Amino acid sequence: MLFFYRWSAEFGALRYGSPELHEMLADYMYSQSPEGDMVKVSFHFVRGRNLKKFASTIINFMGKCYPGEDDLAIARAILMYLSLGNLRDANKLMDEVETEMQLKHLDFPQSELMQFVNYLSLTLQRDALPLFNMLRQNYKSSIDRDPLFNELLDEVAKKFYGVQRKSPLQGMFGDIFKVI
Repeated sequence: MLFFYRWSAEFGALRYGSPELHEMLADYMYSQSPEGDMVKVSFHFVRGRNLKKFASTIINFMGKCYPGEDDLAIARAILMYLSLGNLRDANKLMDEVETEMQLKHLDFPQSELMQFVNYLSLTLQRDALPLFNMLRQNYKSSIDRDPLFNELLDEVAKKFYGVQRKSPLQGMFGDIFKVI
């Protein structure tokens, strides 16, 4: 299945490959793993088009994760959309998750991380890099709960504000190369 995904990205008309293949792969990966590797599953869902199925999968996963970690699944999915520059689908997914949770009489996670994601969504609708940086600083402890979040946020800064990611050669070794 992974072969077809790579093939469709390389030879297909769409940048990330076939959305249908991504959806099938995400669904298959989630159904085959008892724990559900939501990072990999989300990676494929954000390249698909089925927001309802993605929201349903997130809610199903939230019922299996450790108490207090259900907000991580939602935040990860939203940040993955944003890291692709896709604010529209990030907002639509949040709406789908909230709607489905209400229909199932489930409580939406109320956490600092969810506050951050909501404020981030509003911030990205305008040219507000200083506010983006302030949010990252103020919610650092929530963001640091998942090591992937900082990487995704670096990509969000690049997509929305043109901020270049730090090169791994920057710092001490980068300075050595400047001298030579």
